Amino acid sequence: MVASRILIGGGGGDEGKLRDEESAKMEDSPSSKKTRLDGRFPLTRWELAVAMTVFSVFVIGLFFIFMKMPAAEYGKIKVPRTISDLRLLKDNLAIYANDHPAQFILGYCSVYIFMQTFMIPGTIFMSLLAGALFGVFRGLLLVVFNATAGASCCYFLSKLIGRPIVNWLWPEKLRFFQGETAKRREKLMNYMLFLRVTPTLPNLFINLASPIVDVPFHVFFLATIVGLIPASFITVRAGLALGELKSVKDLYDFKTLAVLFLIGSVIICPAVLKRKRTYE
Repeated sequence: MVASRILIGGGGGDEGKLRDEESAKMEDSPSSKKTRLDGRFPLTRWELAVAMTVFSVFVIGLFFIFMKMPAAEYGKIKVPRTISDLRLLKDNLAIYANDHPAQFILGYCSVYIFMQTFMIPGTIFMSLLAGALFGVFRGLLLVVFNATAGASCCYFLSKLIGRPIVNWLWPEKLRFFQGETAKRREKLMNYMLFLRVTPTLPNLFINLASPIVDVPFHVFFLATIVGLIPASFITVRAGLALGELKSVKDLYDFKTLAVLFLIGSVIICPAVLKRKRTYE
């Protein structure tokens, strides 16, 4: 908000200067940014160059990892889009995962972190695959590690070039998130844990918007690594019964969502009680 000013006397030069300051501040406001970004590509050439450089580094790394795989395995690799695709991929990769566990885990982690960093859909299939191939305990460790690493990469990438993208895609949601985090600065960890445990806001949006609204990285990191455990456990465990799963929608029925919101409510309860005592 721009503070009102009182001009005394003529002061034509000062008045012009103040008008320039007002104009500059108005240009930096979220509403004006939204107007400027509507219908335009949100990134400058420098920001686009940075994003493409990071993307290229990941792609080159993935290329060298997969070059070390046996040639016979290339034709069996397909990005799953349905549960049927995932079952076929699991059957094809099970032998390779047993014979070359280190290479497989390296490739799996690289793909998962790459998808999470650049917001590529399909990480839920990767989580199901971890449960199907490694069981609940090892699968859960893999998924939480990769999801947290990918979210952290996305956080730092967004800190570098993400503001115009988020303002372009979700201006209203960003203002809401900024207001909520500002009100909960003293108990920000509880609020971020609540968001991670429950599907209140998409994880993609949280990853991109957190550095923009000044969520400290240590809060973001801890909330991510702890808050993703319940949902990851549900997904990884479902991977054990991959043959019985018909659709991804079956993972999060009403009962499952109710449990997640119950856990989230317990987490955010201390912050709510503290605010209530403050108002009293």
